[in-house]
Amino acid sequence: MADSSTNKPLVGILTGSPNDLGVIEKAQETLQSLGIVSELAVLSAHRTPEHVTQYVREAPGRGVEVFICAAGMAAHLAGAVAAQTLLPVIGVPLAAGSLNGLDALLATVQMPPGIPVATVGVDGAKNAAYLAARILAAKHPFIVEKLQQDLAAQRKRYDSPDKPRVK
Repeated sequence: MADSSTNKPLVGILTGSPNDLGVIEKAQETLQSLGIVSELAVLSAHRTPEHVTQYVREAPGRGVEVFICAAGMAAHLAGAVAAQTLLPVIGVPLAAGSLNGLDALLATVQMPPGIPVATVGVDGAKNAAYLAARILAAKHPFIVEKLQQDLAAQRKRYDSPDKPRVK
């Protein structure tokens, strides 16, 4: 549920290859746990650029307010999306090829002025989801509550009284 009145996806998740689904599905699972509806598509900036363009143009009409884009190696997907929208774009560089994601990280982070891509760490799909949720929380109060609950649960895991403490 996106909020009490709609089930529209607030986040559009794109990945450049079906091989990357195992990583990027973690973003969708994280968003779902926060009550945020998302949609996921496999679209390549190199192999199907016209489909990327069509998706970016049509997604806001379906409710999308933030994009998460995952790609490895050349990793042009996030930049290709950011070049076509004013909505926030979060890049997830993926560990692939002989450089294990370093090339993807550099390609995603080094965008020209005026075409920003917020970039998380290599294979950082969960953090991409959390960043998208924080962006959306500025407009959607239900997300603020979900994020607060999630953060409290995370802190509790590390604050357990049954864990030994060194003094």
